[in-house]
Amino acid sequence: MAEHELNVAAFGAVGDGQTDDTSAIQDAVDAAAEVGGTVGFPAGVYLCSTVRLRPHVGVAGEPTWSYREPGGATLRLADPDAACLLDLTGAFGATVAGLCLEGGELGGEVHGILVGKPDYGKQEDTPRIERCRVARFTGDGIRLWRIWCFSVRHCMVAHNRGCGLRLRGWDGFVLDNWFSGNGAAGFGAYDENASVTMTGNRVEWNRGGGIVIRGGNHYNIGDNYIDRSGGPGVDIRPEGDRWSHTVSVAGNVIYRSGKPDWPVREEHDSCHARLEAIRGLTFSANAMDVGRDDGGRGEWSPDYGIVYGRLETSVLSGNVLEGGALKELLADLGGHGQGVVVRDNPGSLYRL
Repeated sequence: MAEHELNVAAFGAVGDGQTDDTSAIQDAVDAAAEVGGTVGFPAGVYLCSTVRLRPHVGVAGEPTWSYREPGGATLRLADPDAACLLDLTGAFGATVAGLCLEGGELGGEVHGILVGKPDYGKQEDTPRIERCRVARFTGDGIRLWRIWCFSVRHCMVAHNRGCGLRLRGWDGFVLDNWFSGNGAAGFGAYDENASVTMTGNRVEWNRGGGIVIRGGNHYNIGDNYIDRSGGPGVDIRPEGDRWSHTVSVAGNVIYRSGKPDWPVREEHDSCHARLEAIRGLTFSANAMDVGRDDGGRGEWSPDYGIVYGRLETSVLSGNVLEGGALKELLADLGGHGQGVVVRDNPGSLYRL
């Protein structure tokens, strides 16, 4: 067992917040790749540029971070010209666990964790990202580009300029995470995307919307808390001619969406859910209401509850909008095909 457990300090990493530890960390990762091992990080601050993980390698620390502060083993970006801090491209079966990744607002569009493949290849990626804090990168916190099989669990991905998690790919689990205060969406999928289970996440204060899906299919989005989005809390629309299909959105709490002082592109973006050009949608058992900023400050929102159009073979039912919108609870944009059922969505407008 010992040969599979490597300590990054044994390779010369200092973790004092002043020494560039890139080479030492990379040497440890490369050595772990020879035995299919895991590199352990003692508590400390490790300054580094991009570290490239290898197949079947783990990097791990103790997750003692808090909501606002890093803790335990922290990898801090020291190179503003880097594409990312941790590069998982080609690192099939790798695990990142219990680490803090800090971007420090350096550079332009530097991602925290990146899979950046030119094509999907012939092998599942299957990275596991668990119990990590990924914060203050100028790009996305986690960018999975042409990913094929992945899981992101029990992480906090916060205060990045891009999305918390941006997906291009499929076959993933996104479970029990915080996506907080990011400059774009909490979860964003704007290219081809499919087959994702999203459960138990707290998606809050993201300027570009809560969960944003363009032309995706086979999603199970359930039991999430979606709060104070800049735009719709759940936003599922087409990408060009590519419609979304086979989507279940159920059991979510969606609160005070469409924050007014953040840019809203269109009038109907001030809503809890915007659902357009979808075949085979179930949107049920969600609870939505109006709100304002913490401490009773700011403006109330959103204007609309559920905005929907161009649906086919879809059901919107059993949702509750008590004080759910300022102008209109259900805004029907029309253009539907066959088999659309909209019923039993009780609620009331919020009276200021």
